[in-house]
Amino acid sequence: MRKVVLNLAVSLDGYIAGPNGEYDWCLTDDDYGMKDFLKSIDATLMGGKSYRLIVKYGAPYPEFTNYIFTRTEKHSPYENVVFVSGDIPGFVAKLKYTKGKNIWLFGGSEIIHPLIQENLIDEMMLAIHPLLLGGGTPLFKNLDDRKTLHLSDSITYPSGLVQLIYKR
Repeated sequence: MRKVVLNLAVSLDGYIAGPNGEYDWCLTDDDYGMKDFLKSIDATLMGGKSYRLIVKYGAPYPEFTNYIFTRTEKHSPYENVVFVSGDIPGFVAKLKYTKGKNIWLFGGSEIIHPLIQENLIDEMMLAIHPLLLGGGTPLFKNLDDRKTLHLSDSITYPSGLVQLIYKR
C-alpha cells in the first residue's frame, strides 16, 4: 500500500501561509532533503488554491501525476493533472491501494484537515521555519479527536530550520 506523506513548510507558530496567502518566508538556501524525498513519490495531492499558485510558474510537477481537489476547475492544459471533486477521503483511501510510489500531500488546509480526520496521512514531514508569522493559514484546524503521532526523525540545519518527521 502506498503512503500519503504530508511534506510542507510551517512557521514556528503553526502557519503554512501568511495572512495574505504568501509563502515568501520559506527558506530556499538549501535542499532540505527535497531531492531524496522527490525520488520517493510519483503523485501529489493538492487543493485548488495551491494548484492555481503553482501554475503561475508553469506545469505543476511534470514528472508526477497531480491530483487537484477543486470545485471550479474541470479541464487542464497539462496531461499530468487530474481534477477531483467530491469525497476527498474516499478518493485518497482508494488511491493508496493503487500501484505506485508514495503520494505527496502538497498542501491546502482544505484537504489536509479531512485527511487528518480520517487518519489517511501516514507520515508528516514538517519543515519548521524559525520565524513567527503572527497569522495566516493554520496547519491544523479544530480536530474532532486527539491524534497521536510518533517522532521517527529530526534534522536540524544551520539556518535554524528543523525537519520533524512523524509517523502514525
